[in-house]
Amino acid sequence: MSDLRAERLQVMLSPEELAAVDDFRFRHRMPTRAAAVREILKLGLASVGLDAKAGVKSSDFGVFGRGPEGHTPDLPNGNAED
Repeated sequence: MSDLRAERLQVMLSPEELAAVDDFRFRHRMPTRAAAVREILKLGLASVGLDAKAGVKSSDFGVFGRGPEGHTPDLPNGNAED
């Protein structure tokens, strides 16, 4: 994965979730919470068979197809529900 980080993602965590991130961070001697969260995401994606590599778009994992008018549900007949 590229070291270029052009996107910011803000996430709200419960105290228990934050404690889990911090525990992971300190157990694995990670320098920052952000580094720990990136590693947790990478591990989580790998556990379901996805590679967090550059060039993978979020639309590759969505439930909607993208047509000329934007997102439309993928239906067997190709029509969007109203």
